Amino acid sequence: MGIKERQVRDRETVRRAILDAARDLFVAEGFQNVSIRKIAERIEYSPAAIYGYFPSKDDIFFALAEEGFRLLCDRGGPIRAGQTDPPASLDRVRDAFRRLYEFSRDQPQYFALMFVDRSVPRISREYERFAFARERKGHIVREIAACADAGLLPRAVDPEVAMRVLMLGVIGVSVLRLSERLAPGEDADALAADVLNLTIAGLQSGVALQSRGIAPCRLEETQPEDPDQEAFAVQTQETQ
Repeated sequence: MGIKERQVRDRETVRRAILDAARDLFVAEGFQNVSIRKIAERIEYSPAAIYGYFPSKDDIFFALAEEGFRLLCDRGGPIRAGQTDPPASLDRVRDAFRRLYEFSRDQPQYFALMFVDRSVPRISREYERFAFARERKGHIVREIAACADAGLLPRAVDPEVAMRVLMLGVIGVSVLRLSERLAPGEDADALAADVLNLTIAGLQSGVALQSRGIAPCRLEETQPEDPDQEAFAVQTQETQ
């Protein structure tokens, strides 16, 4: 191995150590309670050395969030441009949200940072970085719409609202499991399956949905003049 290759390897090793330490601390103590100095102390480096890899604590979070979303999206397999869509299937819809639950079970630290901690930076600040996650969400919404077109769901079903309801049901079970709020002997896997089956059955029954679809993020259209106003507008859709 040459000097340059060894330097690249060593730099990646340190970067990995920073991310692992930060992830553990963010989950254990909360993002807002962790400083760069505390991360540096965990890996026995100086704060200045950390800044050589990440300009700020927020950038460390964004790197972790990107890793988490890629782990989640990879569970659904790649989305290939130009591929022929298979026939609509409610089983594929169910599987998409089952994978979200399994992600929360298998990667609890990433899940806690991405979906639970309210103090983390808004993902909209790194909008382009998470385009792959928005595409995965769009793929699920299109799958639900295809089920409605095929008569597997009522045509009146709003795919965005259906996606939101299914996601929130799974996240609810995931948070109960993560926070150890389940009843003694309660099976979180079975509860997640029940939530998905009941929600899909409810959608099939034609039950009227009271909520509305989420408006598209304004960053997809024009750059807002007031960043704080933009952050408020998209805060409920960044982790989908």
